[in-house]
Order: sequence, then C-alpha cells, then structure tokens
Amino acid sequence: MAIKIENQSERKLPKETIAHIEDAFDSLPREHTRGLERIRIVEFISDPRLKNTFQASELPGLYHPRQGPQGAWLEVAVGVLLPDNKPIHKRIVPRLSFKGNLVTTIFSLVGQHYHFTLKHSLKKSQLEPAVRTYTEKHLKAWNEKKHTFRARLFKPLQPTLERWAKGLQKRAAAEKKKSLASK
Repeated sequence: MAIKIENQSERKLPKETIAHIEDAFDSLPREHTRGLERIRIVEFISDPRLKNTFQASELPGLYHPRQGPQGAWLEVAVGVLLPDNKPIHKRIVPRLSFKGNLVTTIFSLVGQHYHFTLKHSLKKSQLEPAVRTYTEKHLKAWNEKKHTFRARLFKPLQPTLERWAKGLQKRAAAEKKKSLASK
C-alpha cells in the first residue's frame, strides 16, 4: 500500500516537493515503512501533547505512532524548513537546502517508526543514537544514488575527510572539556 501524502500547508510548496517525498520513501526498504499510512505536510506542528516541551516554530517533524485502529503517520512542518518571517539573506540558505532537509526529516521520522515497531530490544536511552545512525546511513545511500558523478568523484577522498572530521571532533571535545574544567 502506498503512503498517502496530504498537503495541508497554506503556502505554495517548492517545485517537485511531492516527488522528493516519494523518492525518499522509494529509497527506503519497504519493510521499514510498513504500517505508515500517510505523511501530512503542515505549516507548523500543533499537537496538544507538545505544549510544554517544544515550540511549534522549532520542530520540523513529528512521528505519530499507531493508536487503536488508526495507523502510524508522519507530520512534516514546512514552516520550519522554509522560514518566511526572516530577512531575505536568511531565507536563501534554507531554500537551497530544502530538498536535503526534507529528506533528512523524513528519514529521521521513518527511523523512529522502524525502531518503535520493529526493533523491540532498544531501551529509551538507546533510541536517539539508533535513529541518528539510521538517518545518516540512509541519507548517505540516498545522496550517493542521487549524485552519482559527485559520489564517484569524491569516493577516494572520503576516508581522508572522515579521518580529519574525527580528529576535529576529538579536538573540539578536548577544548570543551578543558573550558568546562577551567570554570
């Protein structure tokens, strides 16, 4: 069964947004999306359960698990991914990175669905790192599939860049630990 896409946003979506969503779902294994009924595109997420914890202007997506006869579904906030109330120079970067941010949000929400429904051996404290790993893995595969020439071009350099990134992360963690110790 195909996942139904509902557009409940007041604004005009960027060109081919629905096609990007369908493409993101097509790149995921079918068993990971089993049980998802729909994805709803809204301006901002307004859920009464989130009043105390998150502001509506900060949450890009929300996973709604299955409740009784109603199946699981996803909610994506376009107002967070494409802000309107900022100056033009601050709206350009989100518009340029909209496709990647949208796919990342979808992969993250599907990762939550996958780990809630199919991976029962996870504890609550292990859920966030597992979803992050799931998102990174599938986003990397999706990116390589979409940008084949660029992926082939940078494939030999990737281990070196990852080594540099790991070294920079270690150095940043050491600096952070050092600054916390000095306070």
